[in-house]
Amino acid sequence: MIGVGKAKQYANVLDKPLSRGRQEVSLSAFAFLFSELVQYNQTQVDNIAELERRLEDAGYAVGARVLELLCHREKGNRRETRLLGILSFIHSTVWKVLFGKVADSLEKGTEHEDEYMISEKELLVNRFISVPKDMGAFNCGAFVAGIVRGVLDNAGFPAVVTAHFVPIEGQQRPRTTILIKFAEEVLHREARLG
Repeated sequence: MIGVGKAKQYANVLDKPLSRGRQEVSLSAFAFLFSELVQYNQTQVDNIAELERRLEDAGYAVGARVLELLCHREKGNRRETRLLGILSFIHSTVWKVLFGKVADSLEKGTEHEDEYMISEKELLVNRFISVPKDMGAFNCGAFVAGIVRGVLDNAGFPAVVTAHFVPIEGQQRPRTTILIKFAEEVLHREARLG
């Protein structure tokens, strides 16, 4: 056979090992596909809230798969059982795999015990999307909020996750904050674990 060389042949794609190599996707290809996802969903909805919900649902499916892949690759199929452990995992490992860098910040809410925030100065999904004036405060970060919710839910940490713009003084573009509000059961379990 031509081109076979010494490469091992696999009978089926499921037999291939999961590579730990650098897996990169062209930024322009991602921007194009994400833009198409937004445009398609925009034609299917009547309002901004529903569009953000659909993007969050799409992100949720990605988050569930990312958790499975990273738990297999990075942790030898072990899952995080502590609240700060899963938040650190998302803030560093998940963010680095998806966006090529660690998130700008991870903070605990000051007003509510059950709230945490992951902030990003310029979230990748908001970078290439121009929002028309009639769409108001539409935030493509809902897709990333869905990813975070997918990771959390599938790791056993149910939460409500939303994306918000936070204006930064002296800058044209606002910062995106992913707000995570954990279910009471998570906080009770964490208190029991000590």
